[in-house]
Amino acid sequence: MIELRHFRYFVVVAEELNFRRASERIHIDQSPLSRAIRDLEDELGVRLLVRLPRALQLTPAGHKLLKECRMLLVRMERIKRTVRQTHALYQAPLSIGIADGIAQPKLSECLNRWRLVAPEVPLEIAEMRARELTSALKSEEVDVGFSFGVPDDHAIAQTPAWHYRVMALVPRDHELARHAVMPLSDLLAFPLLSCNEERLPGLLAQMQTIVRNYAEQVTPSGAASTLSGYVTRIAAGAGVGLADAGHTWALQRDDVLALPLAEEERITTFVLYKHQRFGISEPLQRFLAHVSDLS
Repeated sequence: MIELRHFRYFVVVAEELNFRRASERIHIDQSPLSRAIRDLEDELGVRLLVRLPRALQLTPAGHKLLKECRMLLVRMERIKRTVRQTHALYQAPLSIGIADGIAQPKLSECLNRWRLVAPEVPLEIAEMRARELTSALKSEEVDVGFSFGVPDDHAIAQTPAWHYRVMALVPRDHELARHAVMPLSDLLAFPLLSCNEERLPGLLAQMQTIVRNYAEQVTPSGAASTLSGYVTRIAAGAGVGLADAGHTWALQRDDVLALPLAEEERITTFVLYKHQRFGISEPLQRFLAHVSDLS
């Protein structure tokens, strides 16, 4: 069976007209090189070379094959370049899972900048709950995710992506609305709206940690399942609340005031991915480095 190497060998032998020089040029022994040329002649059913005592000569068929082989090898190089260029311009998309209804400006900035710095790696975005994100990462339905945090799982890595300062949320007509800066002790003296543990487990855990640092006990006023629902309940007078500055900007409305806290507390958004036995893929490594640069 004729292989591409037979044509490459033949071109070198035809150009050198000497088996010794040809073997040195392509770094193989003379014997397998000579055998490859004889195999090529046998497969084609023609003589390509006249073997003289001190030299080789091309037959007419050899001259014709040399011309065809050169064109074939040039064509093969063009094919390789075209395929490699196509690969460089397109790679399989990264699948991004976004949990907890995150709508922070830094998330939008992260995704938009990626499209500028790595247009060859498109993104596919899917929205889901925090616990769904864990399952999707473990089953590799998504490559990477963003969340306020999920329950600890040895298969999933969670690293801080960025932080936003915590803001106090109060109805516009609330007596605390007169504050320019809100002490947490003043805010926590009023019924506090919480988050649904099933829907927003990471955000709830972070809020509880903050609250415990400033009050032994608070009066709960219910739990919201979404961030937009959280703000709506506060506007309706169901209680006061806490939210990160990114979402107070994204969900701003006339009937709710977002006031800076006197204390330096922050809410963390995490980037999550699955531990891989043999290491994570190169596009995912690049994406995680990109996220780190934004923090």
